[in-house]
Amino acid sequence: MGVLDRLVLGDEQWARIAPHIIGDERTRGSSGRDNRMFIEAVLWIVRTGSPWRDLPELFGEWNTVFRRFSR
Repeated sequence: MGVLDRLVLGDEQWARIAPHIIGDERTRGSSGRDNRMFIEAVLWIVRTGSPWRDLPELFGEWNTVFRRFSR
C-alpha cells in the first residue's frame, strides 16, 4: 500500500472545496501548480503527525509545500 492509496479527499469532496483554494495555474510562482496535492499534503501531515521533512516526494518538495502552508 503506497501513499496514493491513502489519499484523503474523494473527487466529490475536492469539487466542493476547490473553488475556495487560493491560487491556480495562472498564479505566478508555485502557489497554484497542483492545489489538490497541496491540500492532500497538508492533510497527510495532520493525519500522520510527521514533521514536514518527512513529507513523501509525491506531494512535492517538502519545503515548498511548507512555505505555501505557512503563508
